[in-house]
Amino acid sequence: MAAILVVEDEDNIAVALDFLLTRDGHQHERLATGAGAVEKIRETRPDLVLLDVMLPDVSGYQIVQDLRADPALKNVLVLMMTARGSVVERRKGLALGADGFIAKPFELSELRSEMARLLDGR
Repeated sequence: MAAILVVEDEDNIAVALDFLLTRDGHQHERLATGAGAVEKIRETRPDLVLLDVMLPDVSGYQIVQDLRADPALKNVLVLMMTARGSVVERRKGLALGADGFIAKPFELSELRSEMARLLDGR
């Protein structure tokens, strides 16, 4: 079981993630905006952050950049999620320090296996 922070502004996706994470027995919280995400991560130290790229206020790219710049947070696992799953987006996310990248809409099984890959490797 892992502690997971979901940073996702779309309610329908957040509901699907809530269902999956609850069913799999993970503890989780959700932020619907990028504002305050870094502070929340600093405060709660989640095992994994499911981070949307396109967020109101602060982008997922900015959040992952801020995490990697902070020595205390640089090892927090980040799985980025984007509706625009292009190669360029993926490269940018990974270059900024994301641990994984998944394109929306995703199958729950795909998300589950990507989460397992990251969490098992830590």
